[in-house]
Amino acid sequence: MDKLKVLFAASECYPFAKSGGLGDVIGALPQAFPKDEVDARVILPKYDSIPWEYVKDFEYLTNFWIKVGDQNQYCGLFKYDFDGITYYFVDNEHYFKRPSLYGFYDDAERFIFFSRAVLESIPYIDFYPDILHANDWQTSLVPFFLKEQYAWHYTNTRTCYTIHNIKYQGLYGFDDVRHILNLDYFPAQMEYYNKVNFMKAAMYTADLVTTVSPTYAEEIKDPYYGEGLDGVARDIDWKLHGILNGIDESVYNPQTDKALYVNYTRSIKKKAENKKRLQEELGLPVKPDVPLISMITRLVDQKGVDLLLGVIHDILHMDVQLVVLGTGDSEYERRLSEVAAQYPDKMKALIEFNEALSHKIYAASDMFLVPSKFEPCGLTQMIALRYGTIPIVRETGGLKDSIHYFNPETGEGNGFTFKTYNAHDMLYTIQKAVNLYYDHKDEWRQLVNNAFESHYNWRSSAQTYLYWYKKITGRL
Repeated sequence: MDKLKVLFAASECYPFAKSGGLGDVIGALPQAFPKDEVDARVILPKYDSIPWEYVKDFEYLTNFWIKVGDQNQYCGLFKYDFDGITYYFVDNEHYFKRPSLYGFYDDAERFIFFSRAVLESIPYIDFYPDILHANDWQTSLVPFFLKEQYAWHYTNTRTCYTIHNIKYQGLYGFDDVRHILNLDYFPAQMEYYNKVNFMKAAMYTADLVTTVSPTYAEEIKDPYYGEGLDGVARDIDWKLHGILNGIDESVYNPQTDKALYVNYTRSIKKKAENKKRLQEELGLPVKPDVPLISMITRLVDQKGVDLLLGVIHDILHMDVQLVVLGTGDSEYERRLSEVAAQYPDKMKALIEFNEALSHKIYAASDMFLVPSKFEPCGLTQMIALRYGTIPIVRETGGLKDSIHYFNPETGEGNGFTFKTYNAHDMLYTIQKAVNLYYDHKDEWRQLVNNAFESHYNWRSSAQTYLYWYKKITGRL
């Protein structure tokens, strides 16, 4: 049988353009499929911010025009082969020559254009996909447009739509986008309290809908997590599946990671050298026997920063050090910086995005805190495990699916967890972890070993996706 042809449509992809976990997923998942079974390719916007080291080798294919409202918009198409994967880039400087990926007044128009460009580019690339795999709200109109306006072009193409975070849905007033959608009717699949909801349209029109962890697929059926789309999630339960994300273990590999002070495999001694060097770099007292707790995150409500701030003085009155790296809500940035100034020998608040420094922190830390209110999948806890750093997480979404409470009696488990979204439950769990670190050295070494043995790479996730791709294309 011929290879299954899969085209991923996404608004970001590492290493070309990335603002968060979506970029990591699209950078890694297409690589994980068996090459003898799947020809996986990616299409994304040609942002102005894509590094020149890649752009200089882009191959120009063609250009054509796309109708957006009463305008005909230029659409250039480029191709680039990288690490065994073919990438296509949609060019339009009016939409994509911006200082960042998102956050503009015309984001709706930008990604309506891109979604339509995905479908109109296919005849020019000599690659008719069996599966068109769209991701998050920015490409949620791909399955909608295919079913509503392009079905006769793509009779053998099936669509998969992945919800990476249901909080961001593409919600707009119908009168504001009706003309750029080129619709003369108000589609029921898109209607949401007299507005249009792009994500809802994809959930109803895609042949397969996935989320990034099994627990999150169940959670979004509940009003607490569903962000207003819980009813839709329940309605499409028959085609909704949770598939746990993975990480690229070649990128996050302490043995080869060039960002680290000292590379290591499972050497506690070399891991400790990374801790010593980070303490020196950050101006913290060099204390090899004091546990270093870290948190690398966007400083937003979702990530549980308010829990941390609620008990931060209690944490810092323990014999620990704390490092927080991230940017986000200015109030969180200010409060964390103020606390760090009160405890200069115990805490550092690094208000920045710094990829290389994040790798150093993963390797140097003893414990890694992820107290999220909700977490569709979460990658940071998986990355921490890769570096032998013990996650302390709240039991939600992919955190619950990947981190299991350590049982000293059986030696099973790879971290510490707490259930309720409560600062003192989190504090109690941190205290349990710190006590194990100080008072039960053998058990702690077993836990670190379990962390090293926890692998969440993309191979198993890719196999699950492949199963569902075959299912919806009739290959099973």
